Amino acid sequence: MNGFAKPFVIGIAGGSASGKTTLARALAEALGKRVALLPMDHYYRDLSHLPFPERLRMNYDHPEAFDLALYLAHARALLAGEAVDMPLYDFKAYTRSPATQRVLPAPVVVLEGILALYPEELRALMDLKVFVDADADERFIRRLERDVRERGRSLESVVAQYLEKVKPMHLAFVEPSKRHADVILPGGGQNPVALEMLKAKALARLAQMGVA
Repeated sequence: MNGFAKPFVIGIAGGSASGKTTLARALAEALGKRVALLPMDHYYRDLSHLPFPERLRMNYDHPEAFDLALYLAHARALLAGEAVDMPLYDFKAYTRSPATQRVLPAPVVVLEGILALYPEELRALMDLKVFVDADADERFIRRLERDVRERGRSLESVVAQYLEKVKPMHLAFVEPSKRHADVILPGGGQNPVALEMLKAKALARLAQMGVA
């Protein structure tokens, strides 16, 4: 596995639209091929067997919406130096795409998602646990803009989903996982100091591994 025994594993969690994905992508971009990024968003369960109207009614913010067993298996495979075929999720169709994306092992592995710090088995793999914090109103506005612009949602559907599912699940599962974090970061991808801190931590660990 490129001369090192175990990758440096960073877990990045936080509420929907908190900026955690932006932060994870910025870190991956800064470190290049030395990072394997595994977004939990692509590990929603495959609902292609359900009619589209039924998919719309599902709660996508509950832990059971995710194929956590597959996510955990892929995370462990990357840690063992094995490539994985990450599923790709189609947010407009509310189910998995038939395509997959090859993720190669790397000396830094980033596990990112709203529930990245929720499963104990997943936390056990992490060397650094990060929770990206953001004001609830700010997260809602970001989510509204993103879902309307990128995912073809209506304003009414985004508001209804947030009030009925996103907010209650955040309070029940996401927010409590903050207590497991080693570091709590405000602002997410919009926080350059947070990015530099994570980058410096990863580079220091890479140096210890002897990875340039």
